[in-house]
Amino acid sequence: MLGTLIFEHAESEPDCLRLLVGSLPISRTGPARSNAYATLPVSPHYARLLAEIAYQRGFDGYLLNFEAPLRGGVEQTRALTLWIALLEQELKRKVGAHAEAMWYDSVIVNGQLRWQDRLNSVNLPFFLPSTSFFSNYTWPNTYPSMSARYLLSLDQSTLPRPKHLSDLYIGVDVWGRGSHGGGGFGSYKAISHIDPEFLGLSVALFGQAWTWESEQDKPGWSWKTWWAYERKLWLGPPNKAEHVEVPPYGRKEGEPPCEHGPFRPIADFFPRLPPPNPAVLPFFTTFSPGVGWAWFVRGTKVFVSETGWTDVDKSTSIGDLVFPRPTLAWENGDRDEPVPAATSDISMDDAWLGGSSLLISFSAPGSDAEDAFFRCVWLPIQSLAITPRKSYRMSIMYKVSGPVDTDIGASIKSLAPGPSAEFDVTFVPATSNAPLPGGWTELLIDFSLPLEYGGGTDVLSAAGLVIGFTCEAPSQPVDFSVAVGALSVYANPPSAQHTPLSPKVIWADFASEKPKDSAAVPFAGVITWGTGVSLGLVPAIRLTSPEDTEAAWMLDHLTPGFAYFNVYVQGQPKEGEAYAPETAAFVGTTGLDGRENRFFVDPVCLPGHLTGAKAARFYVQGVTDRGRVLEWEDCTFVDVDA
Repeated sequence: MLGTLIFEHAESEPDCLRLLVGSLPISRTGPARSNAYATLPVSPHYARLLAEIAYQRGFDGYLLNFEAPLRGGVEQTRALTLWIALLEQELKRKVGAHAEAMWYDSVIVNGQLRWQDRLNSVNLPFFLPSTSFFSNYTWPNTYPSMSARYLLSLDQSTLPRPKHLSDLYIGVDVWGRGSHGGGGFGSYKAISHIDPEFLGLSVALFGQAWTWESEQDKPGWSWKTWWAYERKLWLGPPNKAEHVEVPPYGRKEGEPPCEHGPFRPIADFFPRLPPPNPAVLPFFTTFSPGVGWAWFVRGTKVFVSETGWTDVDKSTSIGDLVFPRPTLAWENGDRDEPVPAATSDISMDDAWLGGSSLLISFSAPGSDAEDAFFRCVWLPIQSLAITPRKSYRMSIMYKVSGPVDTDIGASIKSLAPGPSAEFDVTFVPATSNAPLPGGWTELLIDFSLPLEYGGGTDVLSAAGLVIGFTCEAPSQPVDFSVAVGALSVYANPPSAQHTPLSPKVIWADFASEKPKDSAAVPFAGVITWGTGVSLGLVPAIRLTSPEDTEAAWMLDHLTPGFAYFNVYVQGQPKEGEAYAPETAAFVGTTGLDGRENRFFVDPVCLPGHLTGAKAARFYVQGVTDRGRVLEWEDCTFVDVDA
């Protein structure tokens, strides 16, 4: 995720210069001795500040968009290329080795604003100190291959570092403003010339909010209808036979003809890449596109929005193996009849955590087979990279609707070509026999893969459900659905001797804030809090001698983190009554201001029962990056006077 540093129009020209020279003094100052040959100096001042902002806000660098002429000509553009190198250096020092400084195709070496629509000699000096290059989108269909040929013609031995075809991001405008193919559902025509999978170039999409902004004023438009439109562009229609209308598009003057065939979704052009290995970064999803109508905590609806909410912080994987449609198979492949038809959707009506869940709808035809009373299918949901010999734990929350009895289990299977890898799977008993709220059920398994599979490298695998179903009349068709509320996968401790670590919210603080020039507003302010981990009960030390090779204890080095925090409030109870966090009212979650351990309390969003209250208690409840909602004894509160 990159921030955009953008300069547009004449009013930006002084800032383009100020960026290079850094902060200016207020005292009378000057060079100790004049130098007639001095050129524009370059300061790291703003490069350091921008790197600090990226570090604080958790993004990975900047897209540099200089769409204003540089009046200093070559002197200024040459200085700018040095500043880009300083910025990337500071980003890598502060953010990490993965940090990026991406250059947008805008000004050229003489300072003029001249979009080139490709990489060439007049914008090459800006690309060399950058991590990557982002081309403008009005190119004719021959330009992507011309950019590729130009990069491959460079003498890499003379460059500061190697440059790759994947460093070139070729622009495509989803609004179609001069973009090859006309944008929208014709965007695939432009991407076919970029050819990321085989030619190796990368794609940069302008205006991908087109799926919302082009339709939002139409009657009946909602998050649900947006999601159907959005998934069609990126993943394809749920029905493979559905015809997708492609906008008409005329070739540019002098552009050679090209044939593209019927619509193809954007995802078709890219190889499947799983998320980071759960042994390195825990995988957790609630199948959220970052929007919703309500908010759920452990299957209980705690908030409803009349207008809907948006929060990029809550976006998670939607299950990369179930869209545009699930790929079912008979478990163990032992049936000759067709597998049930299945469709996938994001449901915003019910959830385990957050605002949505994955809904898989099944339509099983009738069967006269002798064993049709029990049929069992494998439903892959999410791809993962799994390291052999490591032990992982997987949790899946689900619920079933429809006239069937089901026997459902979690499973993990190899997606790698060649002989199928056999996972060692152990089912973990539930920690409690009490039913979960909202009719949800949790499946827990521990799994590992023997070393002989994968040759020591990560194995592309699928996490999913094995769904066995029975119905009263197998010869009759039956429809049912399975909702998946959450899926998490993370590494187990290396051995049972390791002490598991339990995250906690340790303390909370409240700082009152009031609007300027106004009286104090009750309960307006900022809650901050600190987190930590608990080691559980202190073990008895059983060392037998100084030569004992068994450690007195071993700690799990994988400390759980937090995905987000929920905030609740409760008015001061009547005399003789006690506070009870279970009855507190939900206020909101972190994410609005991009800060992890901070929440702004807006009195407008507080429940009505606090009106006139002299004091209130705010609770902070953590949700871990493994999908666990902390029990109240591991949460904290802060008391606030009105």
